[in-house]
Amino acid sequence: MAAELGSKAPDFTLTNHERQAVTLSGERGHPVVLAFFPAAFSSVCTKELCTFRDSLARLNHADARVYGISVDTFFTLKAFHDQQQLTFPLLSDFNKQVIRDYGVFNEDMIGLKGLAKRAVFVIDRKGVVRYREVLEDARHEPDYDRVLSAVATVVESPKSKA
Repeated sequence: MAAELGSKAPDFTLTNHERQAVTLSGERGHPVVLAFFPAAFSSVCTKELCTFRDSLARLNHADARVYGISVDTFFTLKAFHDQQQLTFPLLSDFNKQVIRDYGVFNEDMIGLKGLAKRAVFVIDRKGVVRYREVLEDARHEPDYDRVLSAVATVVESPKSKA
């Protein structure tokens, strides 16, 4: 079942670009932004993740944790992270389980099988999905203003406090 609004976010443990395990439930108490992207080094993915990098001050002010997730290896993610000077972790879903759990598995993107759809989830302090945006066309970017607004709402909402 896909991660839907109001549902508990599927927990996971993935390896980050520094080869360290990251578990979503370990972030309880903080809002979390999960930015799923199809492929490191592609033009739209680069623009998207750099936009999140450049918005990080606003997200950090909200005490939000940001993670980029793709099916790339952690080797590729490390090179991409370093080249783009990203300031948040990139997670490798190489085995493609998390993209299935979140309902963002792309069967076929111009002949490439099993990539992540471009998607953003905002998860509140208790681990509940409060914002979900899944784009069917990977050439489009998420609505960054809506993502930032969703994070602000999670931070201000008394229901989402730990």
